Amino acid sequence: MTAPRPNESQGAAQEDPELRDPALLSRTALAVFHLNGRLLSVADGLARPSGLTAAWWQVLGAVLPEPLSVAGIARAMGITRQSVQRIADLLVDRGLAEYRPNPAHRRAKLLAPTAAGRAAVARIAPGHAEFAARLSEQLGGPDEFRQVMASLERLSGALDTLTADDGIPPAAHG
Repeated sequence: MTAPRPNESQGAAQEDPELRDPALLSRTALAVFHLNGRLLSVADGLARPSGLTAAWWQVLGAVLPEPLSVAGIARAMGITRQSVQRIADLLVDRGLAEYRPNPAHRRAKLLAPTAAGRAAVARIAPGHAEFAARLSEQLGGPDEFRQVMASLERLSGALDTLTADDGIPPAAHG
């Protein structure tokens, strides 16, 4: 048995043309973009009766467990801080969220849902649960659904690692 050569894994990628096939990345990206569009459409449909949009629901959902800064929400969602700031301001204007002082940072306020914001999200829950059950059935059951989720989380983690290694912040892609 020989010791692995330095950068052997990188060398393998350069030697195996299938590993360097840009079509794999392109087809994956197109599938994810399509999936994102479909999920946003479903989320908009689920959120609309409660007076929310998919984006408002996402931001409110991020702060249901605990108040977060706009930057913290953006990191959790993988999108830009500016996008979250616009939505947060709209939620505050509509009385669905409020800014609170942040003991860790004087200027970066924390966003928290109001009672009206929590109620709006709660109104989505029955339709959300029903759609989740239908999707789980379509995928072959909860175990298969978990496998899909795990694969997407693995893809997301790999992209986070590669973009961090390349000096590209993950939010720059959202």
